Amino acid sequence: MDKIEMSHKQFKIYLAFAFGLAWILQIVGSVFSNNGNHVAFSVILMICMYMPFLGAVIARVPFRGMGWIPHLKGKIRYIFFALWMPALLSSIGGGLFFAVFPDAFDSDFQTVYSILKEQGALEQFEAQGITIPMYFAITTILAVTVAPFFNMFMALGEEVGWRGVMYPYLKERLGVNRGRIVGGAVWGMWHWPVMLLAGYEYGQDYIGAPVLGLPVFCVFGVMMGILHDYVYEKTQTIWLPSLLHGAVNAFTIFGYLTKPEYAGKAILGPMYIGVISMMPLVITAVMICVKQKKQDVTNHQ
Repeated sequence: MDKIEMSHKQFKIYLAFAFGLAWILQIVGSVFSNNGNHVAFSVILMICMYMPFLGAVIARVPFRGMGWIPHLKGKIRYIFFALWMPALLSSIGGGLFFAVFPDAFDSDFQTVYSILKEQGALEQFEAQGITIPMYFAITTILAVTVAPFFNMFMALGEEVGWRGVMYPYLKERLGVNRGRIVGGAVWGMWHWPVMLLAGYEYGQDYIGAPVLGLPVFCVFGVMMGILHDYVYEKTQTIWLPSLLHGAVNAFTIFGYLTKPEYAGKAILGPMYIGVISMMPLVITAVMICVKQKKQDVTNHQ
C-alpha cells in the first residue's frame, strides 16, 4: 500500500466537505425522521455515508494508495476478524449488560413483535408459519454471514474518508495511538447532528439525553476505529475495514432483545455503543494498541 501524499490544505478541504455535506443531510434526514418518514430518513443516511468519499474527491486526495486490489494471501484470518469480531464483542457486551440488568432481557420478543406489527409484516410471517423466534434466528444468521458483505459497499463511502484519508494523515503527524484517538473522536462527532435531532443510536429519552450520548459515542468511535485501522494496517486494503464497518452495522440484534421499558438505559447497553456493553471492545482496542507499541519498540531496538 503506497503512502498517500496530502497537504494540510487538502486535509482541511476534505474535513470541511466531509462534515458540511453530511451534517446538512443529517439535519434534513432528522426532519423526515421526526415526521415519521423513516424510509426517507434511511435513504438519506445511506447517502450521507458517502460524504467522506466525496470530500476526498473534492479535496483531490489521491486514491491509488488505498489498496483497491486486495492481496490477502496469508491474511485470510483478518477476513474472519472483520466479519465476526463485531458479533463476538457485541455478544459479550450484551451479556454483561443483561447480567447487570437481568430484568431487561426480552425473552418474549416484545420489541420485535411491536416492530413487525408496526411494519405490517407480522401477519405475513404468521401466514408463512414463521414464528418470531424463527425470524430472529434467521436475522441473526444473516447478520453474521451475508449482511456485512452487502453493507460493505455502503461503508466504503466512510472508510475511504476515515481510514483511507484521515487516519494516515493524523497518525503521521500525531503518532499512531494519538492519531487513532483524535481520528476516532472526529468519527464520532460526525454523527452528532442526527444523534441530537433524531435520537440516532441512543434514542431521545435515555439517561443524560441529549448530551451524554455525544461523548460516549466518541469513545465508541475511538475504540472501534482502532479495530478498523488495525485491520487496514494488517491487510493494506480498504475493503477489509469496510467489511468490518458493514459487520458492525449489521449486528444490531441486542437492540431488539431489550424490553421497551428499558429503552432509557440505551446509553448503558446492551448494544456495544453503551457504557457497560462497550467494555469488551475497550479491552480489545487497548490490547491491540499495547501489542503494536511493544512490536514497534522491539523493531527499533
